[in-house]
Amino acid sequence: MTDALIPILIEWLPYLLQGIVLTLVLVVAALAMGLAIGLPMALGQIYGTKPVRYAIEVYVWFFRGLPLLVLLFLFYFGVFPSLGLDLPAFIIAIVVLGLRGSAYQSQIFRGAILAISEGQMTAARSLGMTRWQAIKSIILPQAMLVALPGWSNEYPTVLTDTSICYAIGVMELLTRTSQIVSQTYLTMPIYIACACVYIALNYAGMKCLNKLEEKVMVPGFGHAST
Repeated sequence: MTDALIPILIEWLPYLLQGIVLTLVLVVAALAMGLAIGLPMALGQIYGTKPVRYAIEVYVWFFRGLPLLVLLFLFYFGVFPSLGLDLPAFIIAIVVLGLRGSAYQSQIFRGAILAISEGQMTAARSLGMTRWQAIKSIILPQAMLVALPGWSNEYPTVLTDTSICYAIGVMELLTRTSQIVSQTYLTMPIYIACACVYIALNYAGMKCLNKLEEKVMVPGFGHAST
């Protein structure tokens, strides 16, 4: 079986590599979109008016309360077609993963911001800073350090979530693996190889993020003492 598997993997390697690249693009784009939306939502939940806080709570409740597969179908077959938008499945997958990720990331950033002492805001205001200046210059830099470990843990979650995008035809890693299986009829060996790729991507990504944490870490801040 191994003798037959290696030539097949070599033959299909370029096709599989394209799926790996698309999977990583999905992950990076979804994480970036989640950050761009989730951080302002976290600020809105803490410093926003009551209607703003309520709207964000509904948003978070919606995207955290529905399975990813349901969200993909809702946007692919419902939301975008009803708006007259004929978007590629790949773009829809990024949007859905990003919107869903922003709901989770907003809570990570919210907890990090709340972890910063309110006395720092009071001190900044007493020095003549506006609320926004205090948030931008004092609260957020510290909160981002606190949030980084939790935010990093979103990487493996989003990575595994990309596999569900096969349902709307995104040509990511699992979709291409399934097509290879349908051509070669080597079910378990090919899927085991696919699982190994996911494990390798997970390990490499988390290793890079851990290096980032070590690089920006401030001794004695945001980390338990050893």
